[in-house]
Amino acid sequence: MARNKWLVTFGLLAVVMAGPAVGAEHEEFLDNRFYLVPFGTFIVPDGDRDVSEGWGGGLAIGKIINRYLNLELKGVYDNFQSDGPAGSGDVDEYGGGVDALVFPWRGQLSPYAVVSAMGLNTVSDRRGADLHFTSEAGGGLQYELDEHGTSLRTDVRYRYNADSDTAPANQLHEMVVNLGIYVPLGPKPQPVAEAPAAPVDDCAARDSDGDGVNDCLDKCPGTLAGAKVDDTGCLIRIELHGVNFEYDSAELTATAKSILDGVADQLVVFPEKKDIEVQGHASSEGASDYNLALSDRRSQSVVDYLKERGVTNNLFAKGYGEDYPVADNETEEGRQKNRRVELIYMGE
Repeated sequence: MARNKWLVTFGLLAVVMAGPAVGAEHEEFLDNRFYLVPFGTFIVPDGDRDVSEGWGGGLAIGKIINRYLNLELKGVYDNFQSDGPAGSGDVDEYGGGVDALVFPWRGQLSPYAVVSAMGLNTVSDRRGADLHFTSEAGGGLQYELDEHGTSLRTDVRYRYNADSDTAPANQLHEMVVNLGIYVPLGPKPQPVAEAPAAPVDDCAARDSDGDGVNDCLDKCPGTLAGAKVDDTGCLIRIELHGVNFEYDSAELTATAKSILDGVADQLVVFPEKKDIEVQGHASSEGASDYNLALSDRRSQSVVDYLKERGVTNNLFAKGYGEDYPVADNETEEGRQKNRRVELIYMGE
């Protein structure tokens, strides 16, 4: 009879531990609360007890240690009705102990294995009081009922009851079924939101000074607006669009002075103090020699104005007349483009 009883017991344990892996997926585990578990107990006793099935209950207080382990302190009370030849009468057991629960995973449905060590005091009409050691091992399931973590919990255990008044060959081997409510204490911890990943500093996708050379390759950051640069981002020339002069004169117009004011402000604060050639260019109207002389005077006017505005670079005026057109001199639009002033960086 005892052998059949243990076959049933271990069969139930196998079913419990092989239950469906519901909720096997989980977030980063943060829950480390204390909790209470009031529970009821049904016991299939060893035949040597001469008692009928027992009923009882208890209360456990536990703590989640980590993702896999809970530890609990518990108090228990069990009652059996004697049905042996020595007569009827209650058999009571009460005591306390420690449970360790191991969870292979945690989710809405969480299986666990449990081992327990207890001290029980057995009191009966036939034997009086008897304090003895008891151990348990088994498995169970915990099903979460709400967002707070309140859960229904049940397990099946093998109990080894080292009854000191029973011959060693007849020490007690019993099956225990528990059903309880798991009640966490305190609010359920919430996963900490992960900080957004820092953006990758992709210098190849940036051109901070707008000179057409990305920041990875730019050896001269902070280039002046409108400047022409080489393939390393360093200044080659600045084209001064709109720097015009009075008719047939080297006198700067009001508009030209306003443009040069902005250029001067940039050159004053710009760290590169290289020598600059101020080039004057003309369109093809009139005599070539006249245009050359006029462009030379006009470039000198620009040099003088920039120095007045505080530019400390070495500035060299140079007129090129109509020799280097950038547009067609046959149209007015082209001729306007050819009447220009350029600042050319000359190196150290």
